[in-house]
Amino acid sequence: MTLWHLILLASIAVLAIKLLGYAVPPALFDAPRPRRTLELLTVSLLAGLVAVQALGQGEALVADARIPAVLVAAGLFAVRAPFIVAVAAAAGTAALLRALGWAA
Repeated sequence: MTLWHLILLASIAVLAIKLLGYAVPPALFDAPRPRRTLELLTVSLLAGLVAVQALGQGEALVADARIPAVLVAAGLFAVRAPFIVAVAAAAGTAALLRALGWAA
C-alpha cells in the first residue's frame, strides 16, 4: 500500500465521519449538557491547535519568539482590539525578538 492509498483511505474515512454527523438527530443537542460540551469542544480544539503551532517544532517543544507573540495577541484580544491589529502586533513582536537574537 502506497502513501497515496493511505491518503485516499483517510479522506474517505473523514468524509464518512462527516456524513455520519448528519444522521444524528438535532434533538440530541437540545439538552444543556450536550450543547455546552459541543461549545467547549470547539474552543478546546482551537486552543490545542494554537498551542501546537506556538510551542511545537517537529516532535520537540521549543520556546522561541512565537510564545511572546501569542501572548501579545491574546492581550490585545482581551482588550477587544481589531483582529488585524492583534495579528500585526504579534508579527511585529516575533520579528523584533528574532532580530534581537532572542529566538531563531
